[in-house]
Amino acid sequence: MNKQWAAYKESQAFADRVKTLYGAGEGVLDNQKARYGKLVERFEARFGTAHGELCFFSAPGRTEIGGNHTDHNNGRVLAAAVNLDTIACVEKTNDGHIVVDSEGFPPIVVDTADLAVCKEDYGSTFSLIRGTAGIMKDMGYTVGGFRATVSSSVLRGSGLSSSAAFEVLIAAILDGLYNGWVVDSKLRAVIAQKVENVYFGKPCGLMDQMASSVGGMVTIDFETPDAKVEALACDFAAKGYALCVVNTGGNHGDLTDDYAAIRTEMEAVAAQFGKKVLREVPQADVESNIGKLRAAVGDRAVLRALHFYDDNARVLEQVAAIRKGDIDAFFDAVNRSGNSSWMLLQNVYARPAEEQMAMGIELSRRFLAGEGAQRVHGGGFAGTIQAYVPMARLDAYIAMIESAFGKGSCTPLMIRPEGAVMMPMQA
Repeated sequence: MNKQWAAYKESQAFADRVKTLYGAGEGVLDNQKARYGKLVERFEARFGTAHGELCFFSAPGRTEIGGNHTDHNNGRVLAAAVNLDTIACVEKTNDGHIVVDSEGFPPIVVDTADLAVCKEDYGSTFSLIRGTAGIMKDMGYTVGGFRATVSSSVLRGSGLSSSAAFEVLIAAILDGLYNGWVVDSKLRAVIAQKVENVYFGKPCGLMDQMASSVGGMVTIDFETPDAKVEALACDFAAKGYALCVVNTGGNHGDLTDDYAAIRTEMEAVAAQFGKKVLREVPQADVESNIGKLRAAVGDRAVLRALHFYDDNARVLEQVAAIRKGDIDAFFDAVNRSGNSSWMLLQNVYARPAEEQMAMGIELSRRFLAGEGAQRVHGGGFAGTIQAYVPMARLDAYIAMIESAFGKGSCTPLMIRPEGAVMMPMQA
């Protein structure tokens, strides 16, 4: 066993880190010891005995709580980092090559001497690694080689944003190894978004990366380039509810065009008023020109624009309810957001005969019967829904969901108070 890890895993420092990032539930510490230990073992099996100091990095997945597809049109969102994360065991190297061995995938090698954008690499993990180094170098930061083994509990296509967690993780590694951990968490999120937009070829907003990088529960207003981020405190468990995500099946991997169409159509409405994004157009201007807009951009684009305005306002309702401790008002806004996503935004299903998300939402609504809330989660079209379930009924809810979608399909989440972290193995 690696001597650094052998000492660190039994230390109070590691125990404290685990409690903060993953909670203090029964078996959590032992589970994380096994998880991180496996990562170290895989590092030495893949790369041999480390020549220098090993270090862990972690970046969390995120759950979207309010503001469905509002961020890319400079709207408001409410989001939180969660206790599912992407972790890496890392050693700095001096050869200029980044080697990433992600669990279940072939190793990826990036030469930091060649960081050009290549459209042929769009949609690949290679492009995310290369892009992070490229964007950071362009911004004046030092980049260089490292080798890492990576593992993630943020399942791909789960709606918890595994791609954002990975982007934030790579940015954190380059910052920690080569820049002294100086990159602000908000700037790290901007770097990650640019990587996805420029190198990966996906026109995403900034919410996923910001929630993962900053941590905790945050409300973010994207009206200006310098996004306003405010922290919120909310303990759903203390109020008697579990925040759950349900994997209803399907995968986000082939839905890039569906996601892009939402942004494109919202911006098409804005363009009718000479603006780039809907946040720059007063809601009244859209509502008083419905006929002209229908003829110019079509019904779906107009409906999606109306959803933007409504959900943008609902974020303020949710934030106010959280600050007042009014859980019923918060749940009412969650349910209305879900209904709007279904009816106006139209991102509950993408293809005929694949309506798993609709089924999950309806089963949850029937089970909860007015308690808690349920809604589409994240980008939509496939993947996960979100539900707030009374703790006293959680076991029954999980059993009901698993009977419909399979064992392990329901995951209760903890809001993680920290975003990306660097964890030197110091006992």
